[in-house]
Amino acid sequence: MIDVRDLHKVYRQTVAVAGLTFRVEPGEILGLLGPNGAGKTTTMRAVAGIIPPTHGTISVDGHDVVADPVPAKRALAYVPDDPKLFDALTVREHLAFIASAYQVADFEARAARLIDEFELGEHRDKLGQELSRGMRQKVAICCAYLHAPRAILVDEPLTGLDPRGIRTMKESLRERAAAGAAVVISSHLLALIEDLCSRMLIIHQGQPLFSGTMAQARVACGGAASDSSLEDVFFRVTEGASAVVTPARTP
Repeated sequence: MIDVRDLHKVYRQTVAVAGLTFRVEPGEILGLLGPNGAGKTTTMRAVAGIIPPTHGTISVDGHDVVADPVPAKRALAYVPDDPKLFDALTVREHLAFIASAYQVADFEARAARLIDEFELGEHRDKLGQELSRGMRQKVAICCAYLHAPRAILVDEPLTGLDPRGIRTMKESLRERAAAGAAVVISSHLLALIEDLCSRMLIIHQGQPLFSGTMAQARVACGGAASDSSLEDVFFRVTEGASAVVTPARTP
């Protein structure tokens, strides 16, 4: 569903991503991990077609994001870490706008289900500028889900959410993956990645350090204990970042 091959992104003299290759199959949830400045957001923005790669190829649902961008973008949804809403549109008007952009014919029923799922009913007529940070996050994810994307990219999905909102967000991501979507989550909350993700990709300075499951990560870290947390594994991998761990799976 998501196929990234030899991705490079250079901003003037700064190398943000250097030689990243990975694939996310339908039904998988991939956790994208790395320290600040590792290239996670750049990678997600490139997959979403917001910024062009300097080198390499990216395809979503079989469509090249650069050469064939419209069908690629129709198949995906991207929620950034600080989603921006339109100040002068209500929650319902945001969903109507997205439905128009993606030509979702039956959006009223879908929008109603999403508003109910994320407990936005009493806020549906509020303007974007009137919403709290957590409410804006919920509206952004509702807009992302509206056209039933086959690839979902979410950067720090739990920002601003209360405990019930966190549970709803996590359950929604599991449900979309179970329905066949390929999901990529970027987060510094390692417990979230450990809880949700079937695989993880750890990058540092734009380069891959590890790709695989938690069990494979423990083996790659020199036989870490079977009960080692993702936090333990993460620091063992990133603190030895000079030696790249060969990905456990390649396209």
